[in-house]
Amino acid sequence: MKKVVTVGIGGRSFVIDEDAYQKLERYLAKFRQKTGEGSEAADIMEDLEQRIAELFYEELSGKGEVVSISMVNRVIDQLGMPDGSPAEDFSEGNSNATVNTPPFAATKRLYRDPDNRVIGGVCSGLGHYLNIDMVIIRVIFAISLFMGGLGFWAYIIFWIVAPQAMTASQKCEMRGIPVTAENLRKFSSYK
Repeated sequence: MKKVVTVGIGGRSFVIDEDAYQKLERYLAKFRQKTGEGSEAADIMEDLEQRIAELFYEELSGKGEVVSISMVNRVIDQLGMPDGSPAEDFSEGNSNATVNTPPFAATKRLYRDPDNRVIGGVCSGLGHYLNIDMVIIRVIFAISLFMGGLGFWAYIIFWIVAPQAMTASQKCEMRGIPVTAENLRKFSSYK
């Protein structure tokens, strides 16, 4: 019989095995130690907890399912440490639990880019999404604006439809790169 604990991670509630909870706590403490102090570190930790909650939510199929040590191992392996080093195995005698973990695919989503915006960040966001230089998209919008006004309405529609990438994880998704601890740290400084 195993003990389970109910915890709040990234604004969501999860039921987690006690050994998995202890491992996750050790990982977060080590992560916090490597990021340092300050408001930037607090933002990184908040983004990390939100990403952990998203990964747990994706893996859990039912409401009563419990987060296991293998799920925690997969999440820790995916996220790594803020300096880019792989996360050490924090539990003794559990070294083969993380062998055969599936790789997590990076998702790419359309966001407005607040870091490279001229007006609303639509062109730079579309550039990241389509893997095209944002200058080319700006030229296309400008030409279409003068050729009949369609560029203006298209820009307004994209501005309304595409949300702005505010968090570091959204900035990673906008660029189509995996949301790892190293990338969270890299993009949290742009806030």
